[in-house]
Amino acid sequence: MTKFKLSIEGMSCGHCVKRVTNALNEVSGVKSASVDLASKSAVVEGEADEAALKAAVEDAGYDVVGITAE
Repeated sequence: MTKFKLSIEGMSCGHCVKRVTNALNEVSGVKSASVDLASKSAVVEGEADEAALKAAVEDAGYDVVGITAE
């Protein structure tokens, strides 16, 4: 299982966190997604494609400024 860390810009509240979490959890192959407002990041575990994760966050209205595989 792969773990990705995404740096996300544009989140400002709990609603933003929920929206990004829901968007990431809908991506095929995602087993879990944890979004943190304070660090403006998300950790995703599963076998998802980086491009699909980025697209899901951007479709939700936020900007992905970096993705790293851990």
